[in-house]
Amino acid sequence: MTAHAQTASATILPLAEPLKAVRDTRPLRLITCGSVDDGKSTLIGRLLWDTKAVKEDQAATLARDSGQQNDLGLPDFALLLDGLQAEREQGITIDVAYRYFSTDRRSFIVADTPGHEQYTRNMATGASTADLAVLLADARAGLLEQTRRHATIAALMGIRQFVLAVNKIDLVNYDKAIFERISHEFREFALSLGVRQITAIPMSALKGENVVYSAEAAMPWYDGPTLIETLELATVRSGQAGGFRLPVQRVSRPGEGFRGYQGTVAGGSIKPGDSVAILPSGTVANVKQIVTFDLVRNAAVAGDAITLVLDRQVDVSRGDIIVSIDSQPMTGHHFDAQLVSLQPGGIEPGKRYWLKSGSRRQRVTVEPVSQLELATGKWLPHASTLSMNAIGKVRLSFEELAVFDPYEQNRSTGAFILIDPDTLNTVAGGMITAKRGDVGGIHRSQGGEGQRVVLSLPADLAEQIMASELFSNRRDEAEIRRMTAKQAAEFFSNAASDI
Repeated sequence: MTAHAQTASATILPLAEPLKAVRDTRPLRLITCGSVDDGKSTLIGRLLWDTKAVKEDQAATLARDSGQQNDLGLPDFALLLDGLQAEREQGITIDVAYRYFSTDRRSFIVADTPGHEQYTRNMATGASTADLAVLLADARAGLLEQTRRHATIAALMGIRQFVLAVNKIDLVNYDKAIFERISHEFREFALSLGVRQITAIPMSALKGENVVYSAEAAMPWYDGPTLIETLELATVRSGQAGGFRLPVQRVSRPGEGFRGYQGTVAGGSIKPGDSVAILPSGTVANVKQIVTFDLVRNAAVAGDAITLVLDRQVDVSRGDIIVSIDSQPMTGHHFDAQLVSLQPGGIEPGKRYWLKSGSRRQRVTVEPVSQLELATGKWLPHASTLSMNAIGKVRLSFEELAVFDPYEQNRSTGAFILIDPDTLNTVAGGMITAKRGDVGGIHRSQGGEGQRVVLSLPADLAEQIMASELFSNRRDEAEIRRMTAKQAAEFFSNAASDI
């Protein structure tokens, strides 16, 4: 096998770890995506069948519903996923279907998503919680525009582990050259999205080749892992990285002597005695008690539904967020984001939308900055509007102080949806990429002869300039704006992005 073939059939970041002897207790969430008729539902059905996740009554129903079986005498595995009447009548996937299966080494939660362009919003929903994306491509057709769209959305959703399943390889006579061409083309595209952990696998989902069982007899030229082997070695995103986050969903007052703040921990961990801040007000308090429905706990971590009791009376309401005092999110009125437009009307520049993130809902206006051209993978500047299914970079402007984490750091506090206030339809889903700081830059005040220029700089640099001979005689006329190192880093990052 040539060096190129080895690269194409393995991974860019090789799966060098041996299979774990002990069971991984954390379930892996994965999504299957790709264009229409690439075999997503059939692949998951085959996974369920070969991992013995299909019960006897389900198997009997599947045999009955399959009607006339195919030439191989196999049932229609897609029926295990496509449960809606409209899906079965049309032979397509419309809604997201979640299924559960397991092996001796770990358990899995898999989302089967539709490939049709008009159901892109459903695909984005499935990708929002996934750790890994299985992207299917028909070996006869290769990569299509919808394949690229789904890969881009998965990458924007923070998925950094991709499996390229080159399906229906049996229909091209197990042609090695076709597999290498498609995998090389996809690898180049995925790298442009910032995805580097890619496993390409030639397979036949219908026959079960390289899904759970190896297809060495049919494809002796491929010596990489099967799909299930790849999934067993994949990593799960940790929700405990970063600081503590508790979006407040409800204030609990069962009696005069108790006030607690309820919600699901969206990141980090907390224990009694820890200091926290309530945003956006900035009030500081200490954790007195952590309560669940049946006991008092010594700690809580991401994913736990808790009631937090503080050591003092503070003003906290639904939509506020309680955070660790030493690792706080970004606050501001302007943020950069990337989003996917989900409605026929698209995104209207300057229109006021409702932005919903967790339990918060705020007024926001959207300014499109650029739009992704899926055919080339390039960002086209000066986007005036974002039509349905468009992927764009935007600037969000809030009427009130907003609180976010970058999506890369925290999916829960970095994601949002946009709601049209007129129709109450969800028009876009997006993720925060950075804060657009109001600190820094040159600002010219108004006032004729009294006009002054305010130059904002990092504090240490400003002090050096003010101590120089040039300014020593006019220090009282100058204004020093102090900023932290974090604010300085944000300012220069935003300035660089504008150039």
